[in-house]
Amino acid sequence: MNIKEICISIWSMIDPLYFRFSRLDYIENQFGERTIMRVRLTKYKGRKITLSDGTIINKNDLLLKIHLHNVNLLKTIHAYDSDVRRAIVTYKNVQEAMPYLADYIQNRGYTERIKGLVGITTLHKGCKRLGFEVHPFQNRYYKSFKKIALFPIHLLSCTKLGKEMPVPLYLLMSTGVLLGKYSTQSLKGMGHN
Repeated sequence: MNIKEICISIWSMIDPLYFRFSRLDYIENQFGERTIMRVRLTKYKGRKITLSDGTIINKNDLLLKIHLHNVNLLKTIHAYDSDVRRAIVTYKNVQEAMPYLADYIQNRGYTERIKGLVGITTLHKGCKRLGFEVHPFQNRYYKSFKKIALFPIHLLSCTKLGKEMPVPLYLLMSTGVLLGKYSTQSLKGMGHN
């Protein structure tokens, strides 16, 4: 067992405690199996952002925050020696979860309550194809904090040590875009301003 495998094993043991205390909820597929996504309601604390569909996100607006289940993702991609292949596998896992995320919002009655989705990641290549918009942090201290917090994931996910870590960014998607692109219940054109 190498150091990365040991770290992932320890993380696997700690993760259920983190899940219990973080108010996260799993996104499940049609068979009740957990996808790569976990979510929770949150109030947006950044500056005002206008998304490309006209949705305006203000401070304290209610959003659904998405978290990738990183330890499971690391276990999945660990078998691949190529960073490109790892990125493709990650992209496909997120893409497969998106329709179930749309269903989750509708089934929980969040369609009118939330403005959209928010995530924070260094994995922003390919996000636009999924329907996300990428926005930088305005607060440099928060940006530095997030860079430190995400650094262990970066180290464990790279195939080569010393590879520069991408800058963490906000990923945002309005509820209307999510439902228009991914809804299996055919609800289209739900905009929030």
